Amino acid sequence: MAHSYSKGWFVQQLKAVNISKIDGRKLESYKTYILRNLHAELVEQGKINS
Repeated sequence: MAHSYSKGWFVQQLKAVNISKIDGRKLESYKTYILRNLHAELVEQGKINS
């Protein structure tokens, strides 16, 4: 289990809604702030419950 709001946690949350790649690159290859921003966008749109 990943620590809350760590890079691993963001990857886990995004994979839970079937997002495993962005622009053909694996989530794990992105920096944490990019994953955090994507997660925030999805929360605003109501696609992820936090």
